[in-house]
Amino acid sequence: MNSLTTKELIFISFMLFSMFFGAGNLIFPAFLGYSSGSDVWVSLAGLVITAVGLPILGVIAVGKAGSLKTLATRVHPLFALVFPILIYLSIGPGLAIPRAGTISFEMGMKPFLSADANETMMLFVYTLVFFSIVLWLSLTPSKLVDRFGKLLTPILLILVAIIFVKSLISPIDSFSPAVGSYAEIPFFQGFLDGYLTMDALAALVYGIVVVNTIRAKGVTDSALISKYMQLAGLGAGILLTAIYGVLAYLGASSSGLGDATNGTEVLTLGMDALFGQAGIVLLGVLFILACLCVSISLVISCSQYFSELLPFMSYKGWAVVMAVLSLGIANLGLNQILAISVPILGAIYPLAIVLIALGLLNRYVNNTVYLWTMIFTGIFSIVETINHSFLGGALDGVLSFFPLYTEGVGWIIPAIVGALVGMIVHKMKQ
Repeated sequence: MNSLTTKELIFISFMLFSMFFGAGNLIFPAFLGYSSGSDVWVSLAGLVITAVGLPILGVIAVGKAGSLKTLATRVHPLFALVFPILIYLSIGPGLAIPRAGTISFEMGMKPFLSADANETMMLFVYTLVFFSIVLWLSLTPSKLVDRFGKLLTPILLILVAIIFVKSLISPIDSFSPAVGSYAEIPFFQGFLDGYLTMDALAALVYGIVVVNTIRAKGVTDSALISKYMQLAGLGAGILLTAIYGVLAYLGASSSGLGDATNGTEVLTLGMDALFGQAGIVLLGVLFILACLCVSISLVISCSQYFSELLPFMSYKGWAVVMAVLSLGIANLGLNQILAISVPILGAIYPLAIVLIALGLLNRYVNNTVYLWTMIFTGIFSIVETINHSFLGGALDGVLSFFPLYTEGVGWIIPAIVGALVGMIVHKMKQ
C-alpha cells in the first residue's frame, strides 16, 4: 500500500479545481456581485454552498460509494440507468461542453472581430478548432494530472491573482445597492445561482476520476483513498471559494460602470476599467483556458462512462462522438443553450443534491429511504419545472403552500417527508 506525497496531493487538488472551474464559474459569481452590490457577501455565502460545498461533498460521496452507478443503484436499478445518463448528457454534449465552447468564443474571439465579420461562420471556425484541441487532449486521460495540476491550473491562478491585486490597488467603484431578488432574498438567490455552475452534477461524475487518479499512484486502501479525496476536495474548495470571492468583488465594484445583463458583460466592464484593452485580452485568455479545462474533463468523463455502458464503441470512438455533438450544439448559440439549461437543471439538480446527502449519510439510511426520498423530491422538482417553464406560474398558488418555495428550494420539505415515509415503510416491512 503506497501513500501520496504532499506534492502529489496538491497537484490532485489543482486537477480537481481545474475540472470544476469552467466558464460558468467565471460569469455567475461576477453577475452575482454586480446584482447584489452591497449585499454581495450574503449572496456569495449562498453561492458557495451550492457551487463549492455540494460539489466537494459530491466527490466524497461518490468516492465512498465507489461509483455513481453504485450510489444510484441504492435508489433503484432503473434510476441507476436513467439518472446517470441524464447527468452525463447534461454536463456533457447536451449543455455544459457546448456552453463552454460558445462562451470561450464570446469572450476570447468575438470582442476582436470587425463589425462586418460573419459571426456565424467565425463561431463555427472557432468551435471547430476549440473542440479539435479538446478531442486531442482527451485521447490521453492518464495525463490529466500533469496537464491540469502542473500546468493549466497554475496559469489560471496566476491570471486571477493579477486581476485581484490590480482591483485592490486601483478600486473601480463603490458597491451599489442590491437589485431584484438579490435585494429581497440575497442568500437564497446566491444559493440558486450555484445551480447554474452545474458543479454538483459534475461532482457525481468527477468522483470516480479522482478515485482512479489516486489508485494510479499506487494507493489501494479504501480508507486512505477516502481520506485523500477529502483532502483534495478541501484544497479544491478553498481555491474555488477564494476565486469566487475575487470575481464577486470585481462584479460588485463594477455595478456603477454601466448596464449589464450577464456575467460576461460584467467582467468586460470591470476588466476594461482595470486594464483597458489589455484587460479584454487577459479576460479572453482566462476564459479560453478555463473552458478548455472543463471541456477536456467532461469529454473524458462522458467517454469513459459511455464506453462502459455501451462497449460496442471504444473510449476513443466515444470521445470523437462527444466532441462532434458538442461542436454541433455549440453552434446553436449561447442564448439558446442557456434557455434550455435552466429548466433541465431545475428538474435534476435537487435530485443530485439529495442523492449526495443520502450518500454521505449512507450508514444511517437504507435503500427504502433512498427510494422514497428521491420519489418525493423528483415529483416536486418536475412539477415545479413544468410550472415555471410551460405553465407560466399557474400552479404558484398551490406550490406556495410548501415552505421555502418562494425562495426556490421548496423541494427540501418533500425530500424530508420522503425520507420519513421511507423509514416507516422499512419498519413495516420488517
